Amino acid sequence: MTLFQDLIDRLTGHQRLTLTETQRMLVLRKGVINTILGPGKHRLPRRDVLTELHDLEALFFVSPYERALMQNRPELAEAHLTEFRAGPDEVLVLLRDGVPARVLIPEVRALVWKDAGPWAVEQHALTESMVVLKAVAQRLVRVGLQIHLTRVEIAEGHVGLLTVDGVLVDRLNPGAHAFWKVGRNVEVKQIDLRQRTHEVTGQEILTKDRVTIRVNLSADYRVVDPVKAMGAVKDFDQALHRALQLAFRKTLGSMTLDRLLAEKVGVDTEAADRVRTQMAGIGIEVGEIALKDVILPGEMREILTAVVAAEKQAEANVIRRREETNATRSLLNTAKVMAENPVMLRLKELEALETIAGKVERLTVHNGTEGLMSDLVKLRD
Repeated sequence: MTLFQDLIDRLTGHQRLTLTETQRMLVLRKGVINTILGPGKHRLPRRDVLTELHDLEALFFVSPYERALMQNRPELAEAHLTEFRAGPDEVLVLLRDGVPARVLIPEVRALVWKDAGPWAVEQHALTESMVVLKAVAQRLVRVGLQIHLTRVEIAEGHVGLLTVDGVLVDRLNPGAHAFWKVGRNVEVKQIDLRQRTHEVTGQEILTKDRVTIRVNLSADYRVVDPVKAMGAVKDFDQALHRALQLAFRKTLGSMTLDRLLAEKVGVDTEAADRVRTQMAGIGIEVGEIALKDVILPGEMREILTAVVAAEKQAEANVIRRREETNATRSLLNTAKVMAENPVMLRLKELEALETIAGKVERLTVHNGTEGLMSDLVKLRD
């Protein structure tokens, strides 16, 4: 029977083919769309016939004849295909068996095979912030459709400032956030709200008496108004750096070196108030500001070292003379007491003898015990 059919097909100019359950075939006769074949055996003419095989597992109908099919054979397209089209202000998520299969951004359409379904659709309106619900974002990431998302994680202690096409639209708290990627420029700038320290090192300043010094500054600060901090200046760290430089340069430049070294703590307070007032205007709260180090040139350092050494030597001499005077006065008073009281003198002698006896192993009394006892009796009398 098969040989007979093949013979008839050759004589009549036909061919036979078999399609499986997951295959569909678009048939054009003489260049015109004729039909869409489903699973089973089919007999087609060999001449003036074009065929296009499609796999249902591809889910979507993609063909150069798509527009002609929709316009010229709408009933045939409706029988086999379903069209989805996203509006100008929405995003569509196509679901196959309840699982996201594709994301359609605004003004984009897609044709799916009905037999590849069942199909459903989720509509998501585009908001000003372009934000994607957390549950929706997680589902799209799980199925590998994160290409349509812009994802950002805000660290603890930070805040995110969301801009869309250069316009600030929202303030984001710590956590994971997702936004639709639909051709608009979505950016998130993270601002650290924690207490931080800014250092200004090696700042050269000319004092009033024309001595060049280098100072190291330190300032604790934190951002209290991130929106103002980002909008008022390009870089608030650099703004704080310049404010510290100018404030201390102005304060220290009007002082002599001796006054600067003597009033270092007061200088901190005067310059710090100026910096705090300026930075408060751009949303920055400045805490402790310290003039950590004052570094002098080598020659000036040697001169000051010599001056300090001389001052300390003079102080030491004064103290030494004062102590010597006190010691001499004390000896004089003791001598007067002993001169007026022989018993006191004798007691001092015995104390000296006791001290000497404690430091030697053997004591020989040349006067004899009788003489020693006589002296003790005299002392007692």
